[in-house]
Amino acid sequence: MRVVHVSRLKACYPSAEELEEIERRKVLEIFEEEIHLCQCDLTCKEGHSGPTYESMQTVFDRISFRPAVNLSNPTIANISFTLYAVLGVNEKTQILTTFLWLRLYWHHQFLVWDADDCGGVTRISLPVKQLWVPDIIVYEFVDDDVSQQCPYVYVNHTGHIRWDRMLRLVSACNLEIFSFPFDVQNCSFTFGSYMHTIRDVRLSPALSFEEMSGNSKQYLETSGEWELVNIYGETSVLKFGIDEWDIITFWVVIKRRPVLYVVNLLIPSSFLMLIDILSFYLPPHSVDRASFKMTLILGYTVFLLIMNDLLPSTANGTPLIGIYFSVCLALMVISLLETVIITNVLHSNSKKYREVPHWVRVVILKHVARMICYQWPKELVKPTASRGSTRDDKADRPDSTSPSWVLAPATPVHTPVQHTTSNIGPGGVSSVPELRQICQDLSDLRAHLTLMQKEDVLQEQWCHVGYVLDFLLFRIYLILISCYAMVIICMWCIWVNQ
Repeated sequence: MRVVHVSRLKACYPSAEELEEIERRKVLEIFEEEIHLCQCDLTCKEGHSGPTYESMQTVFDRISFRPAVNLSNPTIANISFTLYAVLGVNEKTQILTTFLWLRLYWHHQFLVWDADDCGGVTRISLPVKQLWVPDIIVYEFVDDDVSQQCPYVYVNHTGHIRWDRMLRLVSACNLEIFSFPFDVQNCSFTFGSYMHTIRDVRLSPALSFEEMSGNSKQYLETSGEWELVNIYGETSVLKFGIDEWDIITFWVVIKRRPVLYVVNLLIPSSFLMLIDILSFYLPPHSVDRASFKMTLILGYTVFLLIMNDLLPSTANGTPLIGIYFSVCLALMVISLLETVIITNVLHSNSKKYREVPHWVRVVILKHVARMICYQWPKELVKPTASRGSTRDDKADRPDSTSPSWVLAPATPVHTPVQHTTSNIGPGGVSSVPELRQICQDLSDLRAHLTLMQKEDVLQEQWCHVGYVLDFLLFRIYLILISCYAMVIICMWCIWVNQ
């Protein structure tokens, strides 16, 4: 039995790596030989225009191979598109739907012929299914392409191919809705190969970004909610592990037309707020202002429910217009609470006409009334005290524009009733007893009139306390609404300028 040394076996039989390398070289040699034969077979016959069917059939049979004579040289593909329509923007799902006219160029090194030998034919159309096409996709694509496909491409005699296709692009986009309805969206379209790395396929824009933006603005047919602002982009390299892909990123900037939302949302809301402000001019003592304001709040709530479908909503945050509506509703509620307070003050007669506390007369009827320039009724203004009043009396005395009862509660005047008796006769008995009854009735009537006068004075005091508070709270309410409106307008202007 012969014994063979292990080293001799290794010398006679190559390893698995060497076998793989030998096999790869053989395949490349066969492939390059076939490519050379394929490139030389694209000929024309005399009396016929264009390449022969047999020569092109050889190219069609090798559709699976990248059309490059030297596989170390990448195929360069040029991309350009025209934004034809903005079909919709879904803020809830963060999806942008557009319609593009996409144009793709690349060089097929096997489809080359001499135009002079082929009857002057420089361009022919061929079915796209019979040719190798770079696998260019949009990385943000999130739905099936249901647009109509163009089945043909144009092939130049130099081997340059142009493929025009229509693309209904449903792409993911990070939508910012805080400044709605004055928002500007910036969505990206990233074109790149799915399988071929940078060593096989290189990408570049076919037109400048300014030209693509100008063409899109010229051919944009939709005049709905969105308008195109600009298109710009850049080329870059995407790295994933040890492989690199060549990509082109286009940024499409679109701007919302806010007229629809201003007319349907902002103007009606502003009108309701204006009515709420004007309701302060209703006399609170003779008109049920609270019922009016409650009806207004109910109408505003129904308005928000109807217009809820027009407002966008995302998980990232609430748009500024939603905050605007919420604050407007809160201001209406505050206005209703103010009306409740004033109504409670004006109807203090249910509390047996309690006298106005001294601190209320000093703070509200004197200082607050002077601060808000409250005009007292002329019939309540009385002349000041006499010259003989002391210095202390002058310190507590209100000014000449305030009523005389501002700092001193009204006290009823109790005048003792003198019972008038008739002349007493010799027997000591009243001659006219009816006179005593009349005097008693007059005394009761005087006491009743005095009480009514006191109640009127107290009621008038509480009414003026309510009026002064109403004027004060109304001015505070106006200041709050003015500051709030200025903040909202400034925030919207800042976002629009950005």
